[in-house]
Amino acid sequence: MPELPEVEALAAFLRARAGGRTVAGADVVAVQALKTVNPPPAALVGRAITGVHRHGKFLDLECEGLHLVAHLGRSGRLRWRDDLTGARPARSGRGPLAARVRLSPDPEGRAPGFELHEAGPRKRLALYVVHDPAEVPGIAGLGIDPLSDGFTVARLREIVRAGCTQVKGLLRDQRLISGIGDAYSDEILHAARLSPFKLADSLTDDQVAALHSAIVTVLGEAVAEARALAAERPEPHPRLRMRVHGRTGEACHACGDTIREVSFADSALQYCPTCQTGGRPLADRRLSRLLR
Repeated sequence: MPELPEVEALAAFLRARAGGRTVAGADVVAVQALKTVNPPPAALVGRAITGVHRHGKFLDLECEGLHLVAHLGRSGRLRWRDDLTGARPARSGRGPLAARVRLSPDPEGRAPGFELHEAGPRKRLALYVVHDPAEVPGIAGLGIDPLSDGFTVARLREIVRAGCTQVKGLLRDQRLISGIGDAYSDEILHAARLSPFKLADSLTDDQVAALHSAIVTVLGEAVAEARALAAERPEPHPRLRMRVHGRTGEACHACGDTIREVSFADSALQYCPTCQTGGRPLADRRLSRLLR
């Protein structure tokens, strides 16, 4: 699933490529993806793109008073097209195409734009056309952005002290800290040397400071990498800097121990026992109690 770094890179890419251009066409092919009715997507036509923003994992195209907001879900992808002239008409129910936005022609007569695709049977890509991004339920309830100036050690300390939850869950809770999902929460916890299942309100001040540093550093490095890759094309790229996520069975780069996994019904997490749990493997919750 695209998380904060990937969506931040997409926003920067579209800001450079689409900023200032006029929307010439906005077609939603996957009817189930459109979560709003009024205004309709056609209301975007003729409006200039005046800004491209990110709210957590949401991508927001500001179009002279209207906003086209997209959440890519688990498998949604944005594909830029230098020229959509002559593109086949978008047809509902045919293939992975969910939406297509055409922009005003360039001096060479090409009509650039982008398409949103979603493969697989589980469709979670969501589109909204609104006057204010706060009208989108998922945005209205977002917690603090971890790349904002307001995300300080003191603010994180308030968040972890507010409730009794495991630190992995806290990082993924969009109502507390926005933009972090399965992948980067694994990376952050490895960098902070914390067990995914440690209770957040039991963290010491030093551990909170280490967690804050890991969040800012891991996300900052990932954003820089994602932007560099997206400058060439905004297609999905392998997450080259992943240290534990998706690397079950490989050697930890920090200590050499074998990276392990805990599986859930529809997800999994990866961690290093030596770096994060004092050398103890975590038991699979489907089979037994998790070790703290």
